[in-house]
Formats: sequence, C-alpha cells, structure tokens
Amino acid sequence: MPPLLFSKLLPMMLGLLTTGYGFALCLQLLPIPMAGFISTLLLNQSIWLKDDIVSATPRGFLYPLLLAFLYYLLKRSWLPVCLVTVLLALFYPVGGLLASGVLLLQLVMNAINQRFQNLKIQNPFSRKDYLFCLIGLGIVFLVMLAYVLSESQYGPTVTAAEARTWREFLPAGRMPFFNDADPFSFWLTDVHSSIGVDLNPLAIASGFLLPLLMRYPSRFPLVKQITSRIRILPQLLLVSLCWFFTAHALLFRLYFPSRYMMHSLRIVLALSAGIVLSAIWHTVFHGIKKRGLFGLGKGRLFTVILTLIAATIIIFYPQIFWQRHFPETLYVVGEAPKLYEFLQKQPKDTVIASLAEEASSIPIFAQRSTLVSKEYANPYHLGYYRQFRQRAIDLIQAQYSPELPDVQRFIQKYKVSFWLLDSSAFTPQYLTSDRWRRQHEPAVSEAVANLKKGTLPALAQVSDRCSVLQTEGLILLQAQCIINAKK
Repeated sequence: MPPLLFSKLLPMMLGLLTTGYGFALCLQLLPIPMAGFISTLLLNQSIWLKDDIVSATPRGFLYPLLLAFLYYLLKRSWLPVCLVTVLLALFYPVGGLLASGVLLLQLVMNAINQRFQNLKIQNPFSRKDYLFCLIGLGIVFLVMLAYVLSESQYGPTVTAAEARTWREFLPAGRMPFFNDADPFSFWLTDVHSSIGVDLNPLAIASGFLLPLLMRYPSRFPLVKQITSRIRILPQLLLVSLCWFFTAHALLFRLYFPSRYMMHSLRIVLALSAGIVLSAIWHTVFHGIKKRGLFGLGKGRLFTVILTLIAATIIIFYPQIFWQRHFPETLYVVGEAPKLYEFLQKQPKDTVIASLAEEASSIPIFAQRSTLVSKEYANPYHLGYYRQFRQRAIDLIQAQYSPELPDVQRFIQKYKVSFWLLDSSAFTPQYLTSDRWRRQHEPAVSEAVANLKKGTLPALAQVSDRCSVLQTEGLILLQAQCIINAKK
C-alpha cells in the first residue's frame, strides 16, 4: 500500500479504537450511555482539532492504547493490561512511562490501604493482582532499558544548558521552548513546555466542575451512580504531573515535558465533561418534570427545544465556532507537480540542495533526498542536528558566496545533483523573513550584508545557463553544469 494512502487510513482506525475504548471506559466510571456518548464525542472533537492522531505518527497511538490500558486495568484483565503496556512502551515510550506510573501508584495505594485501612478501596489487590502489576512494571523497565542501552546513531540529546544558547529553542526559533517573558504560556499553554491546557471544544472545560458536582449529590442525583473507579482519573493526572516535572528536571532526556500532561489532561477532561453534562442535564430534565411542566404541551416543547439547542452546540461546535477546517488534518498540498515529476525521473541517489520552503515536500512527493530542509530541522539529537546545522550553514555560505569555486566545492563535498532556488532567493528579505533560515548565524548576517552592498552571488550569475526547470516561482539548476561553469 502506498505510504501516503496508509497514512490517511490509519488515523481512522486509531480514531475508532479511541472512540470504542473511551466509551467503554466512561461506562466503568458512570454506567450511563449518554455520558459515554458525550465523553467520546468531546474527546474526538478535541483530538481531531489537533494533528495528533491524524499525523499517523507514534503519538497517534497513545490515545487508543492509553484508554485501553485504563479500561483493562479497571476490569482487572491483567493479560490485556500487560499486552497494552508493551505496545505503549514500544509505540510511544511516554505512554509506557505513564502506564508504569499508574501501576506503581496502584501498588502503593493498595499497600497503604492494607497497612492503615483508611482509603476505603473496594476490591483491594490480591496476590495475583500484585504479581501482574509487577509484571507490567517489569515489561516497561525492560523496554526502557533497551532504549537506554542502545547506541543511537543520532548521538546524545541536547542538554538544557546548551539548548538555551541556541536560537532554535528561543521564541523566534524553529522549535521555540524557552520563553522567560511569558511564564503563563510556558507553564500552561505552550505545545512543548506546558501542561497543555486546551479548552477546545469549549464544552470540555465543564470537566473541571466534576469535583464540585460530586460534593452536591442531592442537587445532582446522577453523580450518586459514579463508581469508585472514578479515582483512576485523578491518579492518571497525578502520575502525569510527576512525569511532567521529572521531564522538566531532566530536560529533553525524557522528551518534551508537555507530552506527559497534555494528552492525559485531554482524556480526563473529556471523560469528566461527559459525566458533568449528563448530570446537569439530568437535573434540568427532572426539575422540569418535577414541576409538572413536562406533561404540558409547552413544557414538553420547551424540553425538546432545550435539548436540541444543547445537542446542536455540543455536536456541531467545531463547524460553528472553529475558524479553521475540521477535522484539522494539516495535510500539505504539493504545489509544484512539474518539479516532482521531473525529479522522479532522476536516479534514486539524487540529492537536492535548497533553502526553499518547497524542499520539505520533495522527499514526500518526488521521493528524492534533500540535503536540508525546514521540516527536518529537529534540534534534539546532537549527532543528527550538528551535522544537519553544518550542512545548512555551508549551504547558505555557498548560495550567497560571490566566488564560484566556493559553490563548486560545496557541490563536490555533499555530492549535490540539483540546486533549487526560489525566484526571490537573492534578496535580503528572503533570509530574514523566515525563522528557520535566519537562525543560522553568522552565515545569514554575512549573506545579508553582501546582498545589501549589491554583491551578486556567483550562483545568480550562472542560474540562467544552468537552469533545467522553472515552475511555480522555483528555479532548478543542474549541479554538473555549475561545476563546469566558468565565471
């Protein structure tokens, strides 16, 4: 199956699994189908307003697997728990750490309950339960040990001290992380550093009201049917917070801190919101019925209208209030088909050097390699990124050098086959307007200074004679022609 087609089919399967396990998990907390429906509806809206599942990358597997883990844990189905734990650790190690934390917390709480008998835990762990919890923890430990002991060809992870000195991690960089000027964003909403508070769809915010509603069961009778298994939600948040702060303390060694909180918070809020909205509607409905209005025509009509309005707002929130497309696929549309068609006819070892935005699309749509490009500039593993960054700096220096031998040496060093230029490549604004290009100092400042002085790059002087294709504001130069050219 073509990879692009599979990447579009896989998210639908992951979404269905997420929905199924989310619904089943909610029924373990509150055995009311309406609560399960609302919870899974809000969860689906939440995850499809982002690109987590639709990306078909490892983090897309976290939602169905983590929900399955929680469901089987509440059911005490230990073999599925162990299996899902293995899959979590293999597909998305962050999920494996979350699962291990929940298992460890279960062991600790049951041990405390047996010692002090004051937690009122129903169905405390048996010896079999303890055994399988330990097996699950052992599985995660072995998988993580394999990660730790394996020698990565990409080298060690960047340290926090080193990252603070890189433009890539500052607010204007390719992967902004450090933002001392905005602590609110850093700790609450940033996609990399925060706990990931995201109240889209807006109805999911009602999940924060669950503790309040549970304090007033006389006013919200439906909460009386909430089972003791509801404790799994604060337990998951507690474990996630612990890993979140651990990831901050060991910055980048455990990946982004936000990955330990944002997904868990989204799941917990969706489940809580389904329960809250069901309890509120139950109270409203029975309030109308208690006052004897339901049997009247106007009362029945009012109830139907109120139900339709609430359902419409909840179900169609993304279409009504979301300004962008829903689902949010973030699919990139190839805008240079003639370029892709030309490059597909070239040998498979073809290498294209380019600073153009279009360079990020060439590996997907043309199946040919680029020397560097913006979307592959992930500055986390030093063995990978130091080489990548040096390539980018060398490319900038060569592209804007007034000396043709500099360009020719670059082509020979990196075995470049073609050079792709934007039509506006030789303007100062081209380098300074893009945050990825402008972070490669001092090469960018030197190039901008030369352009402002009117110095013409050597590559611009040979672009007309070495051009093999011009399309969509792009100019493709043949590297061998540049090698043979004379100034």
